Amino acid sequence: MRPPMPIDLRPAALWAAVWGGRHRVIDALVAVALAASAPSGDGGSGRSMGEVGITYLERPPMWIALSSGLAVGAAAWWRRRRPALFVLVALAGWVVLSAYIAVMVAQYTLARHMASRRTRSQRAAGISILVAAAVVVGVPIQRAAGTDAATAVTALICGVPALLGLYVGAQSELIARMRERAERAEREQHQRVLQARSAERAQIARDMHDVVTHRVSLMVLHATALEVARDQDATAIGTRIGVIGRETLDELRSLVEVLRADGDNAAPLTPQPTLADLGGLVESSRRLGMPVTLEAVDDCDAALPAFVEHAVYRVVQEALTNVHKHAATAPTHVRIHHTHDALHLRVTNGRAPRAAHAELPAGGHGLIGVAERVRLVGGELTARPTAEGGFDITADIPLTRQHTP
Repeated sequence: MRPPMPIDLRPAALWAAVWGGRHRVIDALVAVALAASAPSGDGGSGRSMGEVGITYLERPPMWIALSSGLAVGAAAWWRRRRPALFVLVALAGWVVLSAYIAVMVAQYTLARHMASRRTRSQRAAGISILVAAAVVVGVPIQRAAGTDAATAVTALICGVPALLGLYVGAQSELIARMRERAERAEREQHQRVLQARSAERAQIARDMHDVVTHRVSLMVLHATALEVARDQDATAIGTRIGVIGRETLDELRSLVEVLRADGDNAAPLTPQPTLADLGGLVESSRRLGMPVTLEAVDDCDAALPAFVEHAVYRVVQEALTNVHKHAATAPTHVRIHHTHDALHLRVTNGRAPRAAHAELPAGGHGLIGVAERVRLVGGELTARPTAEGGFDITADIPLTRQHTP
């Protein structure tokens, strides 16, 4: 046994079902009405103008009238799919039964569908059928009552319904296009939101890498110093390791909460680090014995974008982490120069007088990550060894154009 078909309860699906059912009810009523009125020539009103007869044929036999009426009703039922066929059957009803109401409905239906045709050939075919219908309707009237009467009656039976159909069809087509554009804009907006979320999560992943790498490096170095320390020094170093561990857990917890959150319920993050936090970053390296200096030259009073400051902070953090790994006691200099046109950053370290405290793990992705950060804010990062055996990292970020994070 087949499982029951699921019912789509979305508002759009329900409205489409109701609207489609409404169309079928209207088509059924039109088909029944025309099948009933056509055999009698619309109550005889289409057979004469006053005392002047305007019919092609005299009154046909009953079986022909009934058969023609049923044919008109059937064509009316399929009028939305076959509007041209409906016009031809209605014209046959006009010739045989003088049933003009079917012709008016057929003219309206064909003209309404013509408004949504995309090709010239379809529109040309529709216009040809409308003109032919006007000729077929006008010939017996012109023959019986003259050109003036034929023009007026033909315009009423063929012209007015056709114009009304063109107008309604154009309005429906316009509304459909506007609805399609609105739906497309909504889909594009949804895609942009998904892309923004993906970019934000990638940014969070880079932050997690930076936080873990820097903090864990400090903890390993402190643990190495703890191995040779005694008494009060050991206690102080152990306390410092605990502080670094708690800070690391707090930052990771806030980042993981954002990754777990959904949409607008995301947990608020602590403020992102900026250039003002570089002093604390440098000081934490000094406490580990790294001779590092910080030089900040500001030749511009304008404030930097927050995402630029965050990117610069992460570059300095990664550079100091690498010095801790490979040249822990090497003299290091951090220089930041802010001008009207650009922000210049340079982190240089010399050769280490002695080996690093411990062999720290290196994933090889740190510099790639910060280079990507700098590229996203419109800048360029260069990392290369120096002739003296040290390492030099420079980043140039232009400020003359609008950045997009």
